[in-house]
Amino acid sequence: MTRPSFTAQREQLRRGHFIRVVNYHSTPHGARDELAKELAGFARDYAPVTLDDLDRLFETGTWHKDKPGLIPVFYEGYRNSATVAAPLCDEYGITGWFPIATSFVDCDPEYQEAFARAHWISLVEEDTRGGRIAMNWDEVHDLSKNHVVYPHTAHHEGFDTAISDADIEREVVESKRALEAVTGQEAPAFVWLHGSSYGQSPRHDAAVRDAGYRYQFANTMIHRVN
Repeated sequence: MTRPSFTAQREQLRRGHFIRVVNYHSTPHGARDELAKELAGFARDYAPVTLDDLDRLFETGTWHKDKPGLIPVFYEGYRNSATVAAPLCDEYGITGWFPIATSFVDCDPEYQEAFARAHWISLVEEDTRGGRIAMNWDEVHDLSKNHVVYPHTAHHEGFDTAISDADIEREVVESKRALEAVTGQEAPAFVWLHGSSYGQSPRHDAAVRDAGYRYQFANTMIHRVN
């Protein structure tokens, strides 16, 4: 693809032809009304972004909808992402993007709080009142029907702690296989802990690229990888 000039990009922004990414983590039932109000406002002012829409933007360099695009990203794989966030997205016609730490979902519910605390997964009081904290694989499968599901590593790791070849295989490759086996769909994107950018480590970049991901989400941008 031919990259648009800075002037062309600035004109696109002026015309509202851009995508806004908004990050969420736990979305507890106690904050449902607040989230609903926020998503209702986004639905009014922004257009949903499907995977096909994102592909088209990167292929053409132009946003094709009348309103700016919105990607709400619900991290980690909390149960309330499936029971609170996703139903609200469905209600307001928003495509949700769900990066999932696959080993969090795989963890026995009895140990999910301990897993979360050991792997930088933040908890609110409601998460710790007993019962399952992470979504289960059936919920992951159901999410993938209307939304975009992809790995946030296996164990919620950063590239700086995935050191050995086995670490990288587990966090980058096996997490992708696990999601694809459940959803029956390609896992198109990847996210490291802390939203690290593509380009910081050639070795880890190669692993993401060779695994077949199309995108890497980072704190400041979405990288087109393949």
